[in-house]
Amino acid sequence: MEIREISPKLIKKLDQAWEVRQQNFPAFIEFDYPEQTEVISLTGNECALDCAHCGGHYLEHMLPIEDYQQQGQKESNSCLISGGCTSAGLIDFSAYKEDLNDISEERKVNMHVGLLAEEEVEEVSQIADSVSFDFIADQETIDEVYGLDRTVDDYITTYKRLREEVDVLPHICIGLKGGEMVGEYQALEILKEIGVVGLVFIVFVPTKGTEYEDHSPPPLEEVLELIATARVEFPEIPIHLGCMRPKGRYRAELDYYAIKAGVNKLVVPTSFGIRHAEELGLEIGYGEECCIL
Repeated sequence: MEIREISPKLIKKLDQAWEVRQQNFPAFIEFDYPEQTEVISLTGNECALDCAHCGGHYLEHMLPIEDYQQQGQKESNSCLISGGCTSAGLIDFSAYKEDLNDISEERKVNMHVGLLAEEEVEEVSQIADSVSFDFIADQETIDEVYGLDRTVDDYITTYKRLREEVDVLPHICIGLKGGEMVGEYQALEILKEIGVVGLVFIVFVPTKGTEYEDHSPPPLEEVLELIATARVEFPEIPIHLGCMRPKGRYRAELDYYAIKAGVNKLVVPTSFGIRHAEELGLEIGYGEECCIL
């Protein structure tokens, strides 16, 4: 398969992003294969929201915490604790505090949380080494995708509270609104104003059985433009391209060009991403855990 050419305008943008990366980071990239991170759901495959992009599909690939308790702790270095949300948009971990404390004593913990009250943020900080937080900056996306009676300010408030207590990396799902890019640049503007230590980009995947199953991923060039813009606007923070992104040609071409756009970590890269990293003279390191751990 040949990698398709992109527009001269985007090539120029990627060159700018690559120059910024070279000025601020060593010639090194990490490719993560998170086999040493156990992914645990606190709710099995249940979620009160039935979000338009997920519909509980991704929960099916997680290990229910009851199964984790019964089978004993596997020989993993870390755990990602997640689950379905309540109708208020949060992942309720209150019934499993003791179990989560036990897990955190044995291994590193990354918690994927939703919107939290102030007291819940403090409790999370006592368990988690790091937090993954979906950062949404568009009200229509909140309404349509999640069906939540919450606002952009709620996301900003939770993020600010988390930053005060624990290491948190915001996740921006590019094209979350059914493949339409709405609010991603606004998210960057807000994060630049309130502060951020790292960014994780993921990309909308049309998923069978969901409301968005017949939609398309966001246009590749628009995704690359956003990642390159983030590299230029946030010259000194690590930028990761996470595990959720479309497969096939789209993934191969995204991986290939994302290297030039200045990402520091790439989760389960395609051979095209690896090849381009080698062509650009990057030293390659390998990780075995969730990319924010």
